[in-house]
Amino acid sequence: MKNILVLCTGNSCRSQIAEGYLRHFAGNKANIYSAGIETHGVNPKAIQVMTEDGIDISQHTSNNVDEYINIPFDCVITVCDNANEACPFFPGNVGRFHQNFPDPAKAIGNTAQVMDEFRKVRDMIKIYAEDFVRKHLP
Repeated sequence: MKNILVLCTGNSCRSQIAEGYLRHFAGNKANIYSAGIETHGVNPKAIQVMTEDGIDISQHTSNNVDEYINIPFDCVITVCDNANEACPFFPGNVGRFHQNFPDPAKAIGNTAQVMDEFRKVRDMIKIYAEDFVRKHLP
């Protein structure tokens, strides 16, 4: 079984959403982890928009990448440019993948506008996660 890490800056939104969708689409084909260069806690709006799509990430925790240094990852997916640049070295034949998604936590506007941004980013990550599983976890 493959070990896949999703890495972001704060492990609060994008990486949490990606972890939820990768777990959903991969089923028992992979162990999915998410972490951040820092930890900011799981964003309640990320939990909300994932719940709207039938994925429960309410029990996820915000973890620092250093907590996973001893796990032999097969793939590391960075979901923001900052994490891609700050990604630590993982020994072995680790596939590196990168897709920069907008940070919905930085959305401005009224509540409806902010939630629309969270949904937009969620939908982008969902498409990416489904495609990743199809291509890399046959």
